[in-house]
Amino acid sequence: MADPTPNDAGRQPGWREVLIVAISVVAVVLGLAILTSVLPTQLQEVVFHTPLLIVILIVGTGGWLWRVSRRESGRRQP
Repeated sequence: MADPTPNDAGRQPGWREVLIVAISVVAVVLGLAILTSVLPTQLQEVVFHTPLLIVILIVGTGGWLWRVSRRESGRRQP
């Protein structure tokens, strides 16, 4: 039997999907920048002068890796 090709494994994302994700990421980042700019000065100092963003990235990455490691390999979950 022949080895499966990438197209046999499932549908690959096209330009439309890539652009939707890219625009969504830019919108979220701009939204967070605007939200941060309207915060009171004391909260802005917490955001800019503490490792808050590093903690968020570590927790988010750990959560994503945990979720991926717990998925069944045979089927996709929504």
